[in-house]
Amino acid sequence: MAYVIAEPCIGTKDSACVDACPVDCIHPKKDENGYSDATQLFIDPVECIDCGACVPVCPVSAIYAGDDLPEKWAEYQDKNAAHFGR
Repeated sequence: MAYVIAEPCIGTKDSACVDACPVDCIHPKKDENGYSDATQLFIDPVECIDCGACVPVCPVSAIYAGDDLPEKWAEYQDKNAAHFGR
């Protein structure tokens, strides 16, 4: 199951996870359209290879394996997928 970026990322958008991701599945990047309008970063559930490289570098502990996503942030699984039209 793909990783999910949850509520702690809102307003932070630290790109350490983007740099750590080996498959380029975290968007929007600072140089992409929509970055300034986005409130958080998102992980593409289809492109994510479940490596977990993004988890330890997140300074606000916003990234969870889908199965470990706290119930209070369950809607973020759908929000991440919806960002990519999935």
